[in-house]
Amino acid sequence: MSRYHRQILLPQIGQAGQDRLARARVLLVGCGALGTVIAEQLVRAGVGQLTIADRDIVELTNLQRQTLFDEKDAAEGIPKSIAAARRLSAINSSVQITPLVCDVHSGNIEGLLGISGSNPRPAMDLILDGTDNVATRYLINDVAVKYSLPWIYGAAVASEGRVMAIIPGQTPCLRCLFPNPPSAHELQTCDTAGVLGPGANIIGAFQAMQAIKILVGQAPEQAMLRMEFWPWRMGTVSTIDARREDCPCCGLRKFEFLDSAADSAVSLCGRNAMQVRPAARVAIDLDQLAQRLRTAGEVEQTPHLLRCRLSDPAGVVLTVFPDGRSLIQGVQEADRARSIHARFVGA
Repeated sequence: MSRYHRQILLPQIGQAGQDRLARARVLLVGCGALGTVIAEQLVRAGVGQLTIADRDIVELTNLQRQTLFDEKDAAEGIPKSIAAARRLSAINSSVQITPLVCDVHSGNIEGLLGISGSNPRPAMDLILDGTDNVATRYLINDVAVKYSLPWIYGAAVASEGRVMAIIPGQTPCLRCLFPNPPSAHELQTCDTAGVLGPGANIIGAFQAMQAIKILVGQAPEQAMLRMEFWPWRMGTVSTIDARREDCPCCGLRKFEFLDSAADSAVSLCGRNAMQVRPAARVAIDLDQLAQRLRTAGEVEQTPHLLRCRLSDPAGVVLTVFPDGRSLIQGVQEADRARSIHARFVGA
């Protein structure tokens, strides 16, 4: 009996829908509280190919809500996409899973979708939002609208969350509803407000459900689902008439986030840390860097990263990836993070 027998019994899916799932190619951006739930549900459902792009490593504070990781992953500081792929492959070895340890930004998102000069169409069928920051969501919206690619928006912070399926040309896009991203001081974050684990899991599950509907050829609801988990409230806001001709993105086709240069230093949600990305694509020899950094502090190295607990400045942990990107814990100022990166990495 097929492992998908109970799913095929659903008249909304059937064998034809299951076959479509098996051919589906999905890009998941971010593998935290939302992304781990999305990834597991799609892999268990039998999606054909899943690419997971995440910039971060597993930490102990992730385990309260990020369901694919365990204490061993946190102790070893494994990149989230690598740890997720290892667990997902054990769940369903028939799914092709591609883990990418990278930051998704305007300079690489089209490449992650398989778009190039010789291949102007996306190789993916759907993008899923597992991110923890507004800027990346607006970037996803830009690239999805530009290439008419469906995507599923999701957000969860504190004890509330939202989900919306966006199909360019059929539904409003993110900027139809929220023309401009809110400024930093207007937003709650997991740093300041926390996040309820079961609530984030519920939002991720709703995103996975919307994804399955689209991938089997069904139209998702034209509505934004809004949920408050404590106290419990749930409702939907219809988006049927929400498309705007003057929308900066889908109306006027101005892809401001896709066309702009990405900031080289960004704060990481839920952590006292900054990420610094080099201005140009570089390849770091971690072995050589480890030799250099042994005089600067305590060095640990894995196949995926190098970590140095710096002696000066004290209390700062520098983690460097082969693509030249660094995570700097113990620092909250962008200029200081760039300075530390330049001092010890130089790329």
